[in-house]
Amino acid sequence: METFPSGQQWTIRHGEQEAVVVEVGGGLRSYRRGQRDVLAGYGDGEQARKGRGQLLMPWPNRLRDGRYSFEGTEHQLALSEPEHHNAIHGLVRWALWRLVEQEESRLTVGHWLHPQQGWAGQLEIRVTYTLADDGLTVDTTVTNTGTSSAPFGYGAHPYLALGDTPLDSVQLQVPARTELLVDDRLIPSGQRPVEEGEHDFRRPRAVASADIDAGFTDLERDDDGRWRVVLSGLDAAPPVSLWADKAFGYTQVFTQLAAEAGVNGLRGIAVEPMSCPADAFNSGAGLVVLEPGDSWRGTWGVSEG
Repeated sequence: METFPSGQQWTIRHGEQEAVVVEVGGGLRSYRRGQRDVLAGYGDGEQARKGRGQLLMPWPNRLRDGRYSFEGTEHQLALSEPEHHNAIHGLVRWALWRLVEQEESRLTVGHWLHPQQGWAGQLEIRVTYTLADDGLTVDTTVTNTGTSSAPFGYGAHPYLALGDTPLDSVQLQVPARTELLVDDRLIPSGQRPVEEGEHDFRRPRAVASADIDAGFTDLERDDDGRWRVVLSGLDAAPPVSLWADKAFGYTQVFTQLAAEAGVNGLRGIAVEPMSCPADAFNSGAGLVVLEPGDSWRGTWGVSEG
């Protein structure tokens, strides 16, 4: 039997849309509409790099020194970002997930996160991917199945794409009023109104040579309660937007790979829906505390037009 670096491959389809979810990390390897890539993913013979399509739990982004204190107990996580001496992007992005159920246009994957070095919680995680006329929806439910409370944060790491449209033909719109400032280890050190810096994308603006790796909050929402980050091109092709519901008060935008050809020649801009910012286990910003039996739910998605 053929094996892949990302494990088993599970495909869903709706009309001309197709998405592939993988066993390693439970994330999206690809999402296409016809011949056009809506997400810049990676090939079935490759592993995810730079977080492409991965799920980030029980915390997104970074924890300073991999350390945090929770309910009077000190915890030390492995330093998965040694160059900055941080723990990064949680504990499930390289874990094996299992297929819970699958239909033609919908599937659910699950993972049970057990206690391990630096982490004492027990969480049941289920993520459902659905394709419909309005695009891709990703719905996540996390339940504390243990006997003690657990800190929790969620993030996802898709790269939006306009097919193979080059960076200098892309415009970006981020409906955020506030940018999170970081120190030399990429840990939040403060914040400022976006108009006081270089990353005011409230109106569509050419990405050009912008080198962005920034977190945002105070996101303006539409009438449906969702915020939307939009990528559009200079041609007549429909724009691509990533939306998130009220569970997500933060987003990270990362363009440093956009200027280079990605895997399989794809380009993309990472737009990461996050329930909390970096180092939330220490700062408490946006942090969710799940008591035994409690559940958290958040939904985000990607659409065209």
